[in-house]
Amino acid sequence: MFKLLCKNGINFLHENDLTIPLNSFSDYQNRYSGSVFLLASGTSAVDFPVSQYVDIPFIAMNGSILRLEEENIRPLFYLCTDPAFPRKCPDIAKKGCEQAQHLVMNLMCYDEIHKYCESVLLDKSLYLIGCLNSHKSVRVSERRFAWLIRKEKDFINAFSLLKNKTNSLGFSKNIARGYFGGRTVVWTALQFVYTLGFNKVFIIGMDLNKGGRFYEKDGTSAQPTTIDIDYYSDILPSFRLLSKKLLSKQDNFSVYNLSLNSRLPNSVLPKISLEQMNDLIESHQTSKERGHV
Repeated sequence: MFKLLCKNGINFLHENDLTIPLNSFSDYQNRYSGSVFLLASGTSAVDFPVSQYVDIPFIAMNGSILRLEEENIRPLFYLCTDPAFPRKCPDIAKKGCEQAQHLVMNLMCYDEIHKYCESVLLDKSLYLIGCLNSHKSVRVSERRFAWLIRKEKDFINAFSLLKNKTNSLGFSKNIARGYFGGRTVVWTALQFVYTLGFNKVFIIGMDLNKGGRFYEKDGTSAQPTTIDIDYYSDILPSFRLLSKKLLSKQDNFSVYNLSLNSRLPNSVLPKISLEQMNDLIESHQTSKERGHV
């Protein structure tokens, strides 16, 4: 099992005689701007013409790497935060590690992938992230934690004396300090691209329904899902927090849902067509050329 080691200000993944260096987020914080695609694994991801947008960075998550593999596209980052995924789908996780330019995972995910293939993480560009609102990382009550961070400029969170579940909701503007889990890897990815500096985010394949994942083409290979429970307890409240406390107050950060049949309401996150997305990308590029961005 990997342990985190620090030498001369540099962090490493360490196990026995193996030491793998980790990159610092300070090298990438606010490095980027403009548009980015977050590629999730809903069935609608199949309909998106990824090959037409190779000039825009892709962030692949979990099994969505297979959609980019079909088109021979390397994602800028491959993101995984649930260790159950590399444990149950190690071949797919391995492909993500091999094809992406950079990897972003928590310690447990790196450990699971390393168990499956000891060489896959060698000579890779690795970034380590940690969850802020997991039971293992929070040593005080959720209510106390929410109260302590309520004025932190790096975090957006909710606080309630009456509803303790509300206190677990949050959004990190600086993922180097950790991320808030929201029961979907897309939620972590949004915090990640915000940290990187991207300001126009297009989400592909975030269906959030029982349609399954696009790469599960037969019922026997489908992994179990708790989407019906997680949607109402964590996913919907998290995106409502984002809409209310960030998107409605900050003109230079926009998020769009390209899954028109997504369970997430348009009132929480705007759903747009491919044509509307093209107009937004073109208008942003025009403004940038004129020096307005």
